[in-house]
Amino acid sequence: MFNQQSGIAVISFLCLANYTVAATIEVPKDHSKIQAAIDAAQDGDVILVAAGTYHERIDLKSGITVKSAGDDAPGKLGLKRAEATIIDGGGEGSKAGVTMAERSTLDGLTITNIGVYDDEKWNHHHKSHGNEQSHAHIGEPGVAGVSIEGVNCTVTNNIVHHIGYTGIAIQRVGEKPCSPHIYKNVCYRNMGGGIGSMKGSTAVIEENICFHNFYAGIGHDNASPTVISNTCYENIRAGIGVSEGSCAIVRGNRCYHNRRAGIGIRTDNTTRPLIEGNDCYENDMAGIGTDEGAAPTLRGNRCYRNKLAGIGVREHSHATIINNECYENGKAGIGQESNSVTILIGNYSHHNKASGIGFAACDSGESTLINNRVIDNALVAIGILKGWNVTLTDNELSREGGLPPIVMLAEGAEATFSNNVIRGSGVAGIRVGGKLRAESNQFVGTSLRKVGPPNFAVWGLKGANISLENNHMDTWRHALHATEADVTAVGNKITNFHRSAIVIQNSRNPANAYGNVAVSANSKDNVVTIEGLQGVVNNNILRNEEPDNRLLPQ
Repeated sequence: MFNQQSGIAVISFLCLANYTVAATIEVPKDHSKIQAAIDAAQDGDVILVAAGTYHERIDLKSGITVKSAGDDAPGKLGLKRAEATIIDGGGEGSKAGVTMAERSTLDGLTITNIGVYDDEKWNHHHKSHGNEQSHAHIGEPGVAGVSIEGVNCTVTNNIVHHIGYTGIAIQRVGEKPCSPHIYKNVCYRNMGGGIGSMKGSTAVIEENICFHNFYAGIGHDNASPTVISNTCYENIRAGIGVSEGSCAIVRGNRCYHNRRAGIGIRTDNTTRPLIEGNDCYENDMAGIGTDEGAAPTLRGNRCYRNKLAGIGVREHSHATIINNECYENGKAGIGQESNSVTILIGNYSHHNKASGIGFAACDSGESTLINNRVIDNALVAIGILKGWNVTLTDNELSREGGLPPIVMLAEGAEATFSNNVIRGSGVAGIRVGGKLRAESNQFVGTSLRKVGPPNFAVWGLKGANISLENNHMDTWRHALHATEADVTAVGNKITNFHRSAIVIQNSRNPANAYGNVAVSANSKDNVVTIEGLQGVVNNNILRNEEPDNRLLPQ
C-alpha cells in the first residue's frame, strides 16, 4: 500500500540528487591559476579571484563566472577591484586574453598586454588625425583582449588596455545569435577599437568608457548592436564608428574630443543606423559625420562646439536629419557636400560661426528642408552652392545684424522656397546667382537702409533666374532688385520700401511683373521700375499705407 509520506520523501530525494549547489572557487587559495579554477568548475560556479597579477590567458566555460574579489568601490578608472586584479597576457601570442563562453560572465578584471601595443604608431596617427590610417575593417582577424565569438555572455566592470588589436571584440559565428551584454567596462589605448561589434552580432553595449583607442572608441562592422549611454573621447578616429552595413541603434551617448567625428558613419547605403539623443561636442571634425553613401537617421542629437560642422554629410550619403540641435560649431551647424541626398526636418541650428545649414559645391546634390529654425548664425542662415537642388518649406531663417544675406543661392544652384519666414537685415533676404522659385514666403526686414550697401528682400545677380509669386516683403529698400537676370514677379505684396518696390535692370529677357501690390502713402513711389528691356508689366497697384498690413519682426 502506497504511503503518502514515504512517496514525498522519495520525490524530494530524487530532486535533490539532480540539483547541484553552485560553488565558489577561490584563486589563488584553491587554485594558483585562474584557468585551473575554471577547468575544475561546473556550470553555475563562481571563480573569485583575489587581487594580484596573473600571467596567463583564459578560456571560460559555459555558465561560469570569473569575478574579482571585493566590493564595488570606485577607483581611478573603474572599480578598485578591477584595477587590482590583472590578467597580463605577456605580449605576442595567437590567443585572446579572455575567450568567453555561452552564459559566462567576466566581472571586474584588468586585461592587458595582449599582442603588441605600438606607442610610436599611436602617437603618429593621433597627430595626423588618423588621416594616414589604413581603411581596414575592424572585423579583420586579430587577437583581442576579450573575445566573444558566437556566444551570449556578460562582460562587465572590466578594464581592457594596451591590446595590439580591439579591446573587446564581438562577432557572430554561423547562424547562432550573438547578443552579449557589454556593461560598464573601460577600454583605452588599444590598437583597434575599444569595443568592436562585428559580423552580424547584436550586442547591448551600455555605459562603457572608451578613450585613446587607435580607431573608434566603439566600432561596428556589419553588426547591429544597441549602443546606449557610453562615453567615448579622445579616440584617433570617431568616438563611435558605424560602417560596413551596420544598422545599430546608437542612443544617449557622449562623444567628445575625438580626433575626427564624435560619431562617424560610412560605407554604402546598407549602413543604416539610428543615431538618437547623443551629445557630440568639441570634436576635431564633425559632431556627427556620415560618408561614403551611408543612409543614417539622425534624430534628436545635440552637436555643438565641434571644429567643423555639427552634422556633416558627404560623398553620396542619404541622411535623414530630424529634430537635432547644432550650435556654436566652427563652420556649419549642418554641412552637406559631395552629391549627397538629405532630408532635414525640425532642426534648430543657431550661433554657428559660418552658416546654419550649408551646401558645399558638388556635381548633383538634393535636399528637402521642412520646419527648421536657423537662427543667428555668423554669416548666412543657409548657403547653397553650385550643383544643389534644394526645396525649403515652412522654415524660419533669421539673423540679427550683419551685412551678409540671410540666404545665399549661388550660380549653378536651384532652390524652391514656399511658406518660409526670412527675417533680418543685411544685403538681402536671398541673394540669387542661380535659379530661385519663391512662393508665399514672408521676407521681414528689421531695418530699412535707404542708402549704402544693398538692402533687398531678393537680390538677383547677373545670370540669375527668379520667380516670385504671392510673397510678402516688408521693410526692405526693394522687394526685388535684379540686374541682367530673368525675372517673373506675380501677386507679391510689398510694404515699407524706398521709392520702388521692384527694380529690374537690363533683364536678359522681357520681364513679367504683374498683379503686385505696393503699399505706400507717397504717390510718387513706384511698384515696378524697369530699366532696359521691357516686358509684361501691368495690373501692379500702388495704394495708401495700411498700418495693419505691415509684417513686424517677431
